[in-house]
Amino acid sequence: MDNRQAIGSWISGPRAAAEDMGVEFGYRGQRLGLPEEGPGALARPGRRFAALFIDWALCLLIAYGLLSGGRAQSASNWALVVFAVLSVLTVGTVGFTPGKRLLGLRVIAEGGGRISLPRVVLRTLLLVLVIPAVVWDRDGRGLHDRVARAVQVRI
Repeated sequence: MDNRQAIGSWISGPRAAAEDMGVEFGYRGQRLGLPEEGPGALARPGRRFAALFIDWALCLLIAYGLLSGGRAQSASNWALVVFAVLSVLTVGTVGFTPGKRLLGLRVIAEGGGRISLPRVVLRTLLLVLVIPAVVWDRDGRGLHDRVARAVQVRI
């Protein structure tokens, strides 16, 4: 076997090379005991990004209209605060933000059920830092979800 095949290309990565050699990783969410498709399945990244975009736009609108005094420069700083409060309150109580609800997503604990308030606060703090949210595991969960032991699933 060519050594380049074992390492993978810079585009496909080592996982694709391992799959080409016959290694079976299973579907996303299988290790968590989630179904492959349908309600309860792991949420896809595109849907999660769209929900985040909707939530951020809503928070920017609130921050600009109510908190920044009409100054666009300070609206984004206030939007971050509004986003954190919105996330803690909505995910901590009903399990989803407005954007997640519109797109049919919910945040649950790894074992199922509701995520506890301290874990919601931890998840939100890491999400506001951005970097943990862009570091993903093999299931496509962000580091903020792994640390908080949370999963975003389809409703």
